[in-house]
Amino acid sequence: MRFLDARAASFDQEFAALAAGRRDDETDVGAAVRAIIQQVCRDGEAALVELTARFDRFDPAKTGLRIGADEIEAAWAACPAEQLRALELAAERIEAFHRRQMPEPLAWTDQAGIRLGQRWSPIDAVGLYVPGGTAAYPSSVLMNAIPARVAGCRRLVVAAPTPAGRSNPLVLAACRLAGVDEVYRIGGAQAIAALAYGTASIRPVDKITGPGNAYVAEAKRQVFGVVGIDMIAGPSEVVVVADRTARADLVAADLIAQAEHDVLAQSILITDDPQLAGDVPHEVERQLARAPRQAIARESLDRLGVVILVETLDMAPPLVDRLAPEHLELMVQDPEALAATIRHAGAIFLGSWTPEVVGDYVGGPNHVLPTSRSARFSSGLSVYDFMKRTTLLGCDEAGFRQVATAARVLAEAEGLDGHAQAIRLRGTR
Repeated sequence: MRFLDARAASFDQEFAALAAGRRDDETDVGAAVRAIIQQVCRDGEAALVELTARFDRFDPAKTGLRIGADEIEAAWAACPAEQLRALELAAERIEAFHRRQMPEPLAWTDQAGIRLGQRWSPIDAVGLYVPGGTAAYPSSVLMNAIPARVAGCRRLVVAAPTPAGRSNPLVLAACRLAGVDEVYRIGGAQAIAALAYGTASIRPVDKITGPGNAYVAEAKRQVFGVVGIDMIAGPSEVVVVADRTARADLVAADLIAQAEHDVLAQSILITDDPQLAGDVPHEVERQLARAPRQAIARESLDRLGVVILVETLDMAPPLVDRLAPEHLELMVQDPEALAATIRHAGAIFLGSWTPEVVGDYVGGPNHVLPTSRSARFSSGLSVYDFMKRTTLLGCDEAGFRQVATAARVLAEAEGLDGHAQAIRLRGTR
């Protein structure tokens, strides 16, 4: 892991490069994704069959694109009882948290007697993308589908790639548990295109959520406007802020847990304890020696892992805010106090007993979070992503007359006489 010392003369320059560095796949996939989307729009189902056979190495014409209820029930029955109990606990906690997010409508009458309000309504149909590359993610099913169901969406559609035609039973069990209406064994940019534009058997949706690889992210970017999207997700990341009260083995374990996601994932430690700064890399090496996903985690940590030594913990919040990490762990003596000083983070995990991994599965808050410093301006997935706001405005004659002159004056100032005439015809004082 790379080491940065805040006392060094070169630190500001080195940290600026770290904060500005890009970790997404540098391959330009825009043209390839555009061609895939055009192929799906042109050839529909035939394109999905051809592209799935090419990229996922099985023929969906034989199995069907849609995963039927019988297959989902069989998958549920095939899952070990312990896994199902864990899935049910996760679903209960995720649902309980997201139900508390449900917004209230607004309605009032102001001093002019004008009625104002705002109401929330669910998006009708949502497409939920569930990755299925180097690992399968039943947790992503729950994190996408449960808030959509809580919000009241009428139709939940999951697209989950099945490499070599093999579905993950627990992913299908999660679809059953979360109340998903349709599940399709398709992935990549072609799945995003099918969800956005529809095919003969897949009706289009109104919004697409969920993480994916560079092709999925680019496809979401290209279909935005035809449908809504949640965010453009990049490689995952964690920043751990730790003081002398933190255990090196726990810090190392949490850094490795993030690194095993992807070779482009990033794990950063910020500490004011020189002993911890030295011990953690050694502990990382010790734990990596027996890690099943050692190759992925090692490449991630070798290329992108960073240890930052600061003089005092007061220096950490400005650094965190510049990094605006997806995940922020505060393994310090008073995590609540430190959290209050942080402005930019997708999710904050308080104390050494709250590893980010708990948030991945059973904590309750959503694990679909802004990456690549986008926590500066965006938030994690929530029920709000599956709802839309409509404002209401109602004037009676008396209320209209109180605001009409100002409206007419502004319309005339903008040179929009038709606007002004709509006011004049109703009469102004």
